[in-house]
Order: sequence, then C-alpha cells, then structure tokens
Amino acid sequence: MLNKLPDLKETPSQTGGPYVHIGLTPNDAEIRGVFDADLGSDMLTAETKGTRITLTGRIIDGAGAPVTDAVVEIWQADADGSYAGTPSPNSNTTPASSGFGRTPTDGTGTYTFETIKPGPVTNADGTAMAPHITLWITARGINIGLQTRAYFADEAEANAADPVLARVPDYRRPTLVARAEGAGKYILDIHLQGDNETVFFDI
Repeated sequence: MLNKLPDLKETPSQTGGPYVHIGLTPNDAEIRGVFDADLGSDMLTAETKGTRITLTGRIIDGAGAPVTDAVVEIWQADADGSYAGTPSPNSNTTPASSGFGRTPTDGTGTYTFETIKPGPVTNADGTAMAPHITLWITARGINIGLQTRAYFADEAEANAADPVLARVPDYRRPTLVARAEGAGKYILDIHLQGDNETVFFDI
C-alpha cells in the first residue's frame, strides 16, 4: 500500500520585478545587440489593411500614481476581424499585421501603440463581438499579469450587443471603453485599484 502524501502548500507567487523592462524590451532599456528590435515594437507593415489608430493611456496605481515600470502587451484581430495564424517553422510568409504589440510605460506611466482598428470578431456560436483590443499588464508588485480589453467609444451600437460587455455591470463598463480624441486617437487609462478600478478578466 502506498504511503499517503502530505498536503503541499501553494508555491508563493513571483512578481514581475523591477527588471521586467530589461527582460521584455531590452532595446528600450538601452541594451543593444540582443535583438534587432524588441518583440512587438512594430505592429504594421506597408501592406497592412485598415484604419491606422493610436491606442494610448496611463497605468495608474491605487494611490493615483503612475506606474512607470509596467510592460503592456496587446492582441487584436485585423481589420476583417481575423486573428493572425501562427506560421509553421518552414513558412516563409509573414502576416501584414501580427496582431501583437508590446511596449513599456514611460516616466509618466504612459503606454502607446500604433496599430489598426480591429474588425468585429465572430464567436463560435456565430454572434459577433464588438471591435476590441485585448491588453495584458505586468509590473513590479503584480503577481499574475492583468488582462483587460479596450473597446471603442465610437462603436456604441456594437458595444451594446457585445456578449462580454453585457456581463459587466453598467457602472463599470466605462473602464473598458477607450475615448476618441482627434483623428484616430483612442485613450484608455488603466487603474489597477481604487474607485475607478479597471475591469480585469480571470482568463
């Protein structure tokens, strides 16, 4: 008969640490020669179809201070609502838009992506999600990366029918909607804690 194994305690979580910029965006941290360019720093090519936009905003902690050592990643569909497939090891094709971006926040806690406005994505059941961009945030003090979405204020009709937004209480939905400011510029500030805490998804 096998001996009963003792109950094991959960391993403590590790935060992103103070060196997350160096590990994920070495060129931005002025460490040259590791990669020609940081992964995700350029999302578009001349062949990318769709409306060029800028998605920007600040990462703000529970005390209202900017988070200057965060790294933000985004994933999104293309203008037709399709996600880029993973190229096979022998593939010599590169998608016009990878749908992936990564950037560190600056000294004011600001992140910025130059990308395209995504199209609506069709769910497996045939329903459509409103155009959106998925964001993932990590920084010192965050044990598990935080995932949220950026919807667009000028897509009110699509947002009203979105099945994910429908599950978010009315008073918290504005934390997921990027406001339009000028031609092609959208702003979404992300609050990690506090009265205006952004909705984060448990994925």
